[in-house]
Amino acid sequence: MNTPTHKSSSSMKLDLSPNIIQYTDGTVERLFGSPHVPPSPEDPTTGVSSKDTTISPLVSARLYLPKLTHLTTQTLPILVYYHCGAFCLESAFSFFHHRYINLLSSAAGALVISVEYRLAPETPLPAAYDDSWEALKWVCSHADPNQTHFEKLDQWVASHGDFSRVFIGGDTSGANIAHNIAIRAGSEPLPGNVKIVGAILSHPYFWGSNPIGKDVDRSLAYRFWVFVYPTAAGGIDNPSINPLIDGAPSLSGLGCSKMMITLAMKDELTGRGLVYAEKVKNSGWKGEVEVVEVEGEEHCFHIFDTETEKARDLIKRMANFISQ
Repeated sequence: MNTPTHKSSSSMKLDLSPNIIQYTDGTVERLFGSPHVPPSPEDPTTGVSSKDTTISPLVSARLYLPKLTHLTTQTLPILVYYHCGAFCLESAFSFFHHRYINLLSSAAGALVISVEYRLAPETPLPAAYDDSWEALKWVCSHADPNQTHFEKLDQWVASHGDFSRVFIGGDTSGANIAHNIAIRAGSEPLPGNVKIVGAILSHPYFWGSNPIGKDVDRSLAYRFWVFVYPTAAGGIDNPSINPLIDGAPSLSGLGCSKMMITLAMKDELTGRGLVYAEKVKNSGWKGEVEVVEVEGEEHCFHIFDTETEKARDLIKRMANFISQ
């Protein structure tokens, strides 16, 4: 989290407190988030090992490897994960996400690649989508290293990744990214002809001009979208944020074979998430959809406090989705 700059309100260009402020000189003050933490050779709670790697000059990632039972031959399901933060906050290297992914990697027995994509407003959308696709291509390129265009591959992914069990997932804006990646994967091949088995969309950040449930047009979700993607064609009805709008890519083309959508009852995004789930089910898509709605909880509760009973249960359910 950034240290407050205490600039005068007259120098503010946009005030999205208590989350982020942009000033007229281009300075950005991030008020919400958790500090960056280093990777760990062996997490004391889970035994998961983590390390950081560079994918391209613009994209990096933190990799998580759970304890292995067969050190040299064991292969694991792969989860490519996109962190939350409204496209402008948090990080793959932040405390909240490091703690959370350690737990998920351990519970699922999965190799996790947590993607550090570029943030708005310094780099507006669609950069995060492009970075996230590049990271997925990098992971899949390990399935056929003779055909890769990447200069650097990773030994953990090459030795322990099971490319018949590749998953994508994320929370809120990260879930939005996962949806858009799944749409893209439905029409564009991945290296090694890898197919995505499943997608986890947790508290997905979708919006639109037509209110659904308790949401309203000019809410914080609306203001964030305009902030992070000011050039989006159609504005809040761009298909990237509103996959239900007429003219959006057909949900029947989702490039995965199953999907888990997790929602929190007190989250204003939940109404739209439920409609999205029904639209996917009725789109003609051949995959399976599992919807988990947690009573009495708020947006991203399982990341901010991983120790509650409901958080542990949700992490277990996501782990089972990956491991089974």
